[in-house]
Amino acid sequence: MFASSQKTAKLAIVDAWIVKQPAPIDQGPLSLVEKPDPVPQGREIRVAVSTCGVCRTDLHLAEGDLPPKHPGVVPGHEVVGVVDALGPEAKRFKLGDRVGIAWLRHTCGTCRFCRQEKENLCDSPRFTGWDEDGGFAQYAVVDEAYAYSMPSGFSDIEAAPLLCAGIIGYRALRRANLPSGGRLGIYGFGASAHLAAQVALCEGAEVHVMTRSQEARELALELGASSAVGAYDQPPVKLDSAILFAPVGDLVPVALEALDKGGTLSVAGIHLSDIPSLNYADHLFQERSLRSVTANTRSDGEAFLGWAATHHLKVIATPYEFKDAPKALSDLAHDRVNGVAVLKL
Repeated sequence: MFASSQKTAKLAIVDAWIVKQPAPIDQGPLSLVEKPDPVPQGREIRVAVSTCGVCRTDLHLAEGDLPPKHPGVVPGHEVVGVVDALGPEAKRFKLGDRVGIAWLRHTCGTCRFCRQEKENLCDSPRFTGWDEDGGFAQYAVVDEAYAYSMPSGFSDIEAAPLLCAGIIGYRALRRANLPSGGRLGIYGFGASAHLAAQVALCEGAEVHVMTRSQEARELALELGASSAVGAYDQPPVKLDSAILFAPVGDLVPVALEALDKGGTLSVAGIHLSDIPSLNYADHLFQERSLRSVTANTRSDGEAFLGWAATHHLKVIATPYEFKDAPKALSDLAHDRVNGVAVLKL
């Protein structure tokens, strides 16, 4: 069976969306092309993609905020599917297993950050849908060490957002140093935010949401937030911690000013517009902290997926047909997606 699947992989031609030329999303930077079906090498597995989440990072890639690492890269790093071919050294999974492919796909394992269990800061990492082709395609390959077993209880459409929106939101929450029973502010309420909010609420936090979308504010209240106001409005209470999910640098001083003494702001995005000047007394004094979030470790991924497997987590997902990938990104850019956009293959 394995030899047969490899032979088929070498001959097959499959459809994939590529970033042909970065440009504003409504100018059509994506192109649908035919590519040779990838053949897994070494410890790689090949995944027949069933769904792929559409992340704001994919939008940054398409529009050039993140310059593509090579021409014609296939976006998508929230990939769910089944293993349908194995490299000659792959042993972790078997054919037919449901797995996920996330953003982090390779680390060196030898730099000082990897040795300190900080592989998200690796000196020579590679990322799915940026350095290597991702899941806006019928098939994707990944080293088995960087794939995840997906928790049961979630459909493929619900499972895809867990692989980035969920994992990064989880790390951002941990980086925010939220005390037990503390008050958490969330700025922007999309894919990651609506999942991180549920984790915080389940752990006993009081959550306050600041976002420009009325629909998102309604969702926040439905999920259990204590308040939901405009993006630049002050919450009704001082915050112990805050997470900035919106890629808007102007919100950094707004969020810092909302913090109580000793509070921490965690900035979750891979891209952020310029931050205006800060006033030390208003924004940083009294031991307020500003922290960034850079990718995630595999330990973060395993911890979050383990949490999701044992807790009720409501994933708000909007499915799109594979042919509508450009529309999904356009809707994301224009705040027309409530929750997470997910491509169906």
